[in-house]
Amino acid sequence: MRPFTFERATTPAQATAAVAARPGAKFVAGGTNLLDLMKLQIEVPAHVVDVTGIGLDQIERTTEGGLRIGALVRNTDLAADRAVRRDYGVLSRALLAGASGQLRNMATTAGNLLQRTRCPYFYDTNMPCNKRVPGSGCSAIGGFSRQHAVVGASDACIATHPSDMAVALRVLDASVETTRADGTRRVIPMADFHKLPGNTPHIETELQPGELITAVTLPRPVGGVQVYRKMRDRASYAFALVSVAAIVQRDGTGRVALGGVAHKPWRVEAAEAELPRGATAVMRRLLADARPTPDNTFKLQLADRTLASVLAQARS
Repeated sequence: MRPFTFERATTPAQATAAVAARPGAKFVAGGTNLLDLMKLQIEVPAHVVDVTGIGLDQIERTTEGGLRIGALVRNTDLAADRAVRRDYGVLSRALLAGASGQLRNMATTAGNLLQRTRCPYFYDTNMPCNKRVPGSGCSAIGGFSRQHAVVGASDACIATHPSDMAVALRVLDASVETTRADGTRRVIPMADFHKLPGNTPHIETELQPGELITAVTLPRPVGGVQVYRKMRDRASYAFALVSVAAIVQRDGTGRVALGGVAHKPWRVEAAEAELPRGATAVMRRLLADARPTPDNTFKLQLADRTLASVLAQARS
C-alpha cells in the first residue's frame, strides 16, 4: 500500500471540502472495497477522508410516506429495519444475499452503491483494463468472460456492477441525495446514477469530484409481492451470475430489474408491460440488445428461467 495522509471529518461540508482540496482524495467509511483496492494499488489516493463521524446513519420517514436512508447506515441495520422488511422486502432480501455477515456489519449504503467491479482483469494489475488505465484495452474481451455483461456493454468494457442492493433500489425507483463541494445539493434518480461504459468505463457514476452521497430515498411503498432471487456459483459470499429483483401486483403487472448482466442494474420499463404474458416475453424486450460472449451466452437462458421461477413464486 502506498503512503497516504488521513483525516476525520465531523460534518458533510468539512468532508466535501477536504476531498475537493486534494486531487485524487477519497472518502472512506466501512472501507470494505476501497481498502482492498488500495492494498492492490488499484486505488492510490494520496489523501483519505474518514466520514464515519459525520452522522448520516439514520433511517427516517419522509413527508411523502417513503424512507430516507442515511448514507452511513450499515447494510446489516438496513436489512433488519422493521419498515424496510415490511414495505420494501426486495431491498432487505437483496442485502441479505450480498457478501457475508461480517462485511454487512461494516458496509454502508453509499459504499455499497460505489463498490467497483469484481472483474478479475480489473483486479490484475498486470493485465490491460480500461477501467483501471483508460485507453489500455479490455482484457475480458477475448478472454475469460463467464461472469461478464451480456447487455449494455461496449468495445471498451464488458464488466458488470456487483451490487445486489443497487438492483433492488432500481426496481424501487429510489433516488440518491448528494452534497457537492460548493455546498449545493442535488437528487439523482437511481436510473441515472450508474453509467454505462461507452468509451469511458472508468467514469462509473454521475458523481462529480468531491461530491458526497448523503442519503438514498425510497418513494412510498407500492405493495405487491417482492422477491429477490440471486443465481451464483456457490450458496454464499459470491457475486451474481444473474439476479432478479421483482415486484408483482395482484393483477399480474409489476416491475423487474436484473443484476449480474450489465455495467449497472438493468431495468427497461417498457418490458414490464409484458409481465402478464410471462418471463420469456419480458426477457425478449429486456435483453433485446444483448451481445453475449461464447462464455456467457448461458446467462440469457438463466435470466429467463430465474424470472419464470420468481413469477411463479409471486403468483402462488
